Amino acid sequence: MSDNKVILGSEEWCSFPEIGIPTIKARVDSGAKTSALHAINIAPFIKNESNWVRFDINPIQNNLKTVIHCEAPLIDKRIVKSSSGFREQRYVIQTDLQIGSSTWPIEMTLTNRDSMGFRMLLGREAMGGRVLVDPAQKYLLGQPTTEVLKSLYKNSEQASSGLRIGLLASNPELYSNKRIMEAGEIRGHEMHFLNIKECYMKLDAKTPEIHYRGGKILNQFDAIIPRIRPSITFYGCALTRQFEALKVFCLNSSNAITQSRDKLYSLQLLLNHGVEIPTTGFANSPLDTDDLIKMVGGSPLIVKLLEGTQGKGVVLAETKKAAESVINAFKSLNANILVQEFIKEANGKDIRCFVIDGKVVAAIQREAMPGEFRANIHLGGTASIIKVTAEEKRIAIKATKAMDLKVAGVDIIRSAKGPLLLEVNSSPGLEGIEGATNKDIAGEMIKAIEKNFKQKIDLK
Repeated sequence: MSDNKVILGSEEWCSFPEIGIPTIKARVDSGAKTSALHAINIAPFIKNESNWVRFDINPIQNNLKTVIHCEAPLIDKRIVKSSSGFREQRYVIQTDLQIGSSTWPIEMTLTNRDSMGFRMLLGREAMGGRVLVDPAQKYLLGQPTTEVLKSLYKNSEQASSGLRIGLLASNPELYSNKRIMEAGEIRGHEMHFLNIKECYMKLDAKTPEIHYRGGKILNQFDAIIPRIRPSITFYGCALTRQFEALKVFCLNSSNAITQSRDKLYSLQLLLNHGVEIPTTGFANSPLDTDDLIKMVGGSPLIVKLLEGTQGKGVVLAETKKAAESVINAFKSLNANILVQEFIKEANGKDIRCFVIDGKVVAAIQREAMPGEFRANIHLGGTASIIKVTAEEKRIAIKATKAMDLKVAGVDIIRSAKGPLLLEVNSSPGLEGIEGATNKDIAGEMIKAIEKNFKQKIDLK
């Protein structure tokens, strides 16, 4: 029965002639259902009225200079669960696998495997009925020498010598994260997505380190872009601080992110720098609810949980009785709360200014859904282009500098007494503002990193 089957070890070299890959080392894993190929700069396109996908590959492990440009018919998009439990949507292609003297078509998903030990994973769906695996053996079909590899890849393109940039975030499929990765790659940089939950660190006076899943040491990064969810601020900032200890440039510093996430401290900091905000009261389970309501001018008023994000934990109390009920409800949770005057004349609208490296690069007006007072895009708010005033620009820039942020989303509300600052966001979303303005905000973030390194070179 085994006469017609290919016998493989746990690691083998194979090739994909249809997409121009002369040889690549594969992990043969019958425990994995799906085969996967390392790919970066993945982009779908139409060819002869059919769906195709183009992508780049560094076919040799630990060699980021050798690049092959590939394209293949796109047959599907699937959610794949990795060995670490992370779910990712991937493009699926079909192409011929050549291994030894045998060739047959297989399906493969495309994903960045920089952190993995092999550029290729051969799963059981691609092996079914054709292969027997001896897990105790390796390279039963031969192994190319270094000289052979150099010969096979001598005509392949050499990657541009850009910066090595890590995007420290949680979800690679989030619009903002995909755009930042894309923008960096377009500008010739080597981009790496670093999942916060898969990073861990070694604290040591002489050799501090950051490790990634599988024990890979994250070193030799030029820059890190922290995009930290509020729910993991503590750990994300600890990692950012560790990169800073390794002398890696971080687009927003750990200290700046930490203080921007502390709503009370950030408001105190802004006021100390002369930035106007709506009148605000703060209390921990207040006993004198009546005086707290009077403090901000009475009802209607806004009650906010100090730890709330993206409009969550924010309540409009239209009457004094409603305000008392909400405050008492939060009090029963022993929660820290902010009570803030309600700017009725804003009509459910606010302004988001996107500030990068001391300049307002784009601005939008966000408008709440009918019956809603919160204008957050995540809550169904709509975005439109708006021309901001010189005073609004000044406030946005001043607020960003007060928080010591290089990248920030600054939310401003127009009131009868002039523009007032609502919040400064250290990881602002790109989808709403790029969609409304059609500006390459992600590209501006990459330029801010380039500018930092150009200044360093100019100073030498």
